[in-house]
Amino acid sequence: MIKKEETKMARKLFTPLHLCGVEFRNRIFVSPMCQYSCTAGVPNDWHLVHLGSRAVGGAGLVLTEATAVIPEGRISPSDTGLWNDTQVNAFKRITAFIESQGAVPGIQLAHAGRKASTAVPWKDRHPVAIRDGGWQTVAPSAIPFEAEYPVPRELSAQEIEQLIKQFAEAAKRALRAGFKVVEVHMAHGYLLHEFLSPITNHRQDEFGGGFENRTKVPLKVAEAVRKVWPESLPLFVRISSTDWVDEGWDLPQSIAFSRYLHDMGVDLIDCSSGGLVPDAQIPVGSGYQVPFSAAIRREGGIPTAAVGLVVNAQQAEQILVCEEADAVVLARAMLRDPYWPLHAAHELGADIQWPVQYLRAKP
Repeated sequence: MIKKEETKMARKLFTPLHLCGVEFRNRIFVSPMCQYSCTAGVPNDWHLVHLGSRAVGGAGLVLTEATAVIPEGRISPSDTGLWNDTQVNAFKRITAFIESQGAVPGIQLAHAGRKASTAVPWKDRHPVAIRDGGWQTVAPSAIPFEAEYPVPRELSAQEIEQLIKQFAEAAKRALRAGFKVVEVHMAHGYLLHEFLSPITNHRQDEFGGGFENRTKVPLKVAEAVRKVWPESLPLFVRISSTDWVDEGWDLPQSIAFSRYLHDMGVDLIDCSSGGLVPDAQIPVGSGYQVPFSAAIRREGGIPTAAVGLVVNAQQAEQILVCEEADAVVLARAMLRDPYWPLHAAHELGADIQWPVQYLRAKP
């Protein structure tokens, strides 16, 4: 247990992190969390307040929810998107506000693949039929997520090349929208993860089969994004470190893949897990994914972020002190408390800058 008087250790969470030409004021990152509150992929006042309040609350990086690179890449019809200038302009005021509060604005670019075209979670996230405003889903192979989901259409080689370009075009728009970090979503059973895993990738062409072939499309996407994303700005990739299923994607493959990503110019791996199949047995518990971050950081030779039930300041500090990650990524904790970083600093005895409007409440 870390004691408050151990000030040198207790401030690790609040030491700056430098990646490329960007300084993060601390190592507390707000995880991408879908809000399912858009029309036509355009962020609105909800997103400004939701994301902006976490910047006011002291986070170092505020990441948007999974933002689709094309309309058919959305998880639901209510997701954010970045395929047109209307969306770019709507994001500009959000990124400007986040940055004005001392946080770094980041965006997660995504394609939901076979898990797309679903209803919002408070409507049980059932598939949305085309007649009800849904669309035909696509995947590496024509394998549905589960029995009640429609069979996705297998992408052609030509469509794959187009997909790679669509991620790059979205990254260009992200830059115009004022983002300073791009994270490519390759986790949670969405399209790029579907290419990685042998459970969902049964292709017989150059994009299927062994590890080298299954990683081709995700690596091509990372390469395309890196080419258009300035060298002075960080590029992250979120992966599912394991499928939690026998004969699926696993930690050794994630380590090897992370080495490739590092060589390609990716600056940090956001280490999550699962999401590929609905019946995986996942031992969910406090910090249950931290060992993945530690292994990838150690053996992959690349900075990592730990995510998954990191709930209190002592736990977050310990992860960093033990060099299991370079940053912690918070989701549920940030939903419960947008000012988690301010409270964590007080608990750890770190003196950080509060918003001047809130100084009267500083302990």
